[in-house]
Amino acid sequence: MGTTSAHNPLTEANDLVGAAHNARVLEPSPPTVSNGPFFADDPVDTTQNRQPDTTLVVPAGMPGALSWTEWLDDHPEHTDWVTSRWLGGPRRLPPAPDTLVSTRQALHRLGAYVVAPVRHAANGKFGLRWTHGGFGTPFFGDNRQIRIEGSRLIDQLGSTTRVAPITSLSAAAEFLLTAIDPDTTAEHDSPPVGDADADLEIDEAASWFLGDWYGMAFAALELLRADQASVDASRPQLWPGHFDPAIEVGDEDHRSSYGASPGDDGIDEPYLYISIWWPDPIGVDATDPIWNAPSFTGAVLRLSDFPTDTDPVEVAANFWRSARDRLG
Repeated sequence: MGTTSAHNPLTEANDLVGAAHNARVLEPSPPTVSNGPFFADDPVDTTQNRQPDTTLVVPAGMPGALSWTEWLDDHPEHTDWVTSRWLGGPRRLPPAPDTLVSTRQALHRLGAYVVAPVRHAANGKFGLRWTHGGFGTPFFGDNRQIRIEGSRLIDQLGSTTRVAPITSLSAAAEFLLTAIDPDTTAEHDSPPVGDADADLEIDEAASWFLGDWYGMAFAALELLRADQASVDASRPQLWPGHFDPAIEVGDEDHRSSYGASPGDDGIDEPYLYISIWWPDPIGVDATDPIWNAPSFTGAVLRLSDFPTDTDPVEVAANFWRSARDRLG
């Protein structure tokens, strides 16, 4: 497919809002962060790179002077730009395509065994993030980012961006100048590597849906993280082994994982979850209907049970808050 222009979500957002504003987005942006413990940017940090005499524009629901939804009141012509990046406005998830399961399994293999290990080789970290239209790495090394967008594999290095169609694992590894790594990010529920030369058969619509699911999840996880009642909340990451975005919240007794699975062997449709780390010491009543997870102590909300007339970001954030508050 050749090349495309380099991607800098934060710069694009600031160009859009103009010099009187200072934007925050949900996607990773350059430059590379080479310091621990995360070796990655925090895109919603309002304390970093704050320009003087500007008004902050932050994802809807987060503390700040102005939300993207409020900014849209005066700039309705940019609604599609804002909503497609899950920053605010009338956000909705499209229907899940019938091909979601097969595409999700194929992209899971690509992310876990090819994409994430490239970042791990550079800095010892393999966490991924949502990117517009899909998912990818934070920027690492010499301002490099690898991401999936629809049916395209994109390798951005500085101002140069190469693009290739997604075909097989072996072709992707060759394009990225790496090797297939079956071990670094594998988890108990990761799919097998499979035939590295077989076509991954990515359905474009299903891949874009997956990108929207992850965008919704990161927007909602950032709201949960920003909530003062969320004790010691970690940063959102898309874990390549499980293939779901999640954070950890709670003190030592109440620590739990809050995430958004795109589906797995236990539940084949996308679902939200909270998984309680140590339910017995805090006396969690597993017979309480709220703790309805089928294979762990916690709660799930399937996509098919989402209300259709409500912002899915708010649905997710409220589901997680309710479960968190139930734990005490």
